[in-house]
Amino acid sequence: MGTNDQKSKKEEEHPMISKPSRLVILQKGYHLLGSLVFITGFSIGLVLCLQLKSLHMSTSKTQQQPLWSTLLFNHTTTVETKQELQLQVLQHNMSDQELFTRVSSLSSSSSSWFGWRHNNDEKMGVKVAFMFLTGRGLPLASLWDKFFEGHAGFYSIYVHTNPSFQDHYPETSVFYSRRIPSQAVYWGTSSMVDAERRLLANALLDESNQRFVLLSDSCIPLYNFTTIYDYLTGTNLSFIGSFDDPRKSGRGRYNPQMHPQINITHWRKGSQWFETTRELALHIISDTVYYKIFDQHCKPPCYMDEHYIPTLVHMLHGEMSSNRTLTWVDWSKAGPHPGRFIWPDITDEFLNRIRFTDECAYYGHDGDNITTSKCFLFARKFTKETLEPLLRISPAVLGFGP
Repeated sequence: MGTNDQKSKKEEEHPMISKPSRLVILQKGYHLLGSLVFITGFSIGLVLCLQLKSLHMSTSKTQQQPLWSTLLFNHTTTVETKQELQLQVLQHNMSDQELFTRVSSLSSSSSSWFGWRHNNDEKMGVKVAFMFLTGRGLPLASLWDKFFEGHAGFYSIYVHTNPSFQDHYPETSVFYSRRIPSQAVYWGTSSMVDAERRLLANALLDESNQRFVLLSDSCIPLYNFTTIYDYLTGTNLSFIGSFDDPRKSGRGRYNPQMHPQINITHWRKGSQWFETTRELALHIISDTVYYKIFDQHCKPPCYMDEHYIPTLVHMLHGEMSSNRTLTWVDWSKAGPHPGRFIWPDITDEFLNRIRFTDECAYYGHDGDNITTSKCFLFARKFTKETLEPLLRISPAVLGFGP
């Protein structure tokens, strides 16, 4: 077979397509492929959109938000999500024993605040738990609302009140739905310490809480939020007053039946209102030995809330405390209770005397020991009628408010 015949046969087996024809076919192929890609992408997008919309509708029954706010994972949305999770934590039905057991089993790694903070770049994750112990409502709630305003994500709030009391805080208040499962508290009994431990345990369930402040319904802040936050998070020490009082109101309350676990040289007295680190708070909740001794042998005129934690910390964890309270009270008047303040007492001069009168040591987390005039961050006992003058002068004196 000749060369021409072979070429003709190959052309019959593999017919050649002209260049214009190939271009037409390629163009049609591109159009078809583009259509398929568009249809596929549109279908996937439609499915995802419907799913996101369904998710949004299911989570918006209690809080209406536009769909785009669900898709934008910004700071505000993150804070709101964390707050919703906190509300779920507060609604538990655990008994005290179940609660304390659960908290005591928390990983020891969660108690190391500095390691926890250094391993997390976002300062937003470190919160101060403000724990309010009150019989009924919080008459100074409006002042605290101003104090916390603009600092969401840096704090948590827990309120322990009489279970029969019905609070009515507006949804705009930081105290709205912040009440923990509570029990009745009777002055001068171990139920006071039970309430303190209950507040601590509920706050410890949130591992982002690294500092814990116990406050009463008559407490006020003496500085703005940023100043107090930096003061608390700038040290690795707790602030728990604990001293040896030789008087009848101190050593005179010691019960020899506490021996040998607790002897007279261990006995300490201090303010009920404390501030503690997460690590020390876990130690307090985990104690069962000394709590039982106090519960059995510390009866009036021995008051457990003035002796249990100061003695426990002195005996076992003294190196973890700066051995002073951050809450100022007026003991200048004779009597078993500190002085109370009313409307005429609230002046610039009065508040500044509390804020800057004394000097004390402050140990920073880097080991530096400095002397500061900021020895108290909070003060009590302020009555309901002081709310109006406090709100009026707080912007100029305390550094927050309208």
